[in-house]
Amino acid sequence: MDQTTPIVLVPGLASSARIYAPVIPALWPFGPVTVANHIRDDSMTAIGERILSEAPPRFALAGHSMGGYIAFEIMRQAPERVVKLALISTQARPDTPEATARRRGLMERARRGELRAAREEMFPELVHPSRRDDAKLRQLVHAQGEDVGVDGYIRQQTAIIARVDSRPTLATIRCPTLVLTGDQDNTIPNALSKEMAEGIAGAKLVVLSNCGHLPQPEQPEATAQALVEWLRGPVVSGARTA
Repeated sequence: MDQTTPIVLVPGLASSARIYAPVIPALWPFGPVTVANHIRDDSMTAIGERILSEAPPRFALAGHSMGGYIAFEIMRQAPERVVKLALISTQARPDTPEATARRRGLMERARRGELRAAREEMFPELVHPSRRDDAKLRQLVHAQGEDVGVDGYIRQQTAIIARVDSRPTLATIRCPTLVLTGDQDNTIPNALSKEMAEGIAGAKLVVLSNCGHLPQPEQPEATAQALVEWLRGPVVSGARTA
């Protein structure tokens, strides 16, 4: 990749540009970095269309958690525009009935003004067990929730609930792909990252040690290193790895 390839980063659920702040300094030498706004629409189709309308003609794309679901949608809509793909702490599967029921409960709590309380209760699931008392990480989670707001959160959950199964299209992804996960991700188990890596030809799987669902702030140096290696690699996808 040359030094001027734009990079588009997509945050996750109830997450904002803040999630990528620890790694952006390592990325910007490779080209202009944009953090996509994904809180304005309530379907994956519409979110993908809007991000594409605001993105450069060709770009490297990284999505974290919900951002990975959006990345899959972008790959369905305009695969020719994505020169590289990074899937961070995400999965290709659709929502389960249990997950959807939980989301609807969280949406109702958000409408009642309990979004911060709900995020506080979920915090232990988001980080490595050793960081459950990390005040800075907890504040980051709450600050991002405030960035997104109740209406944005409800739109995001609505889109996530209705997302399609991306597993059938994994084999159609031809650009160089990084799949990154934490060794103790209790939100999206890393077995689902391994599933994605096995389904995408030539994908590289990186499992970060001592890391939960938030690798950018939990393991910023290791996450940045993995992303830099991804950006430095060739644009043409290699053969499927064993």
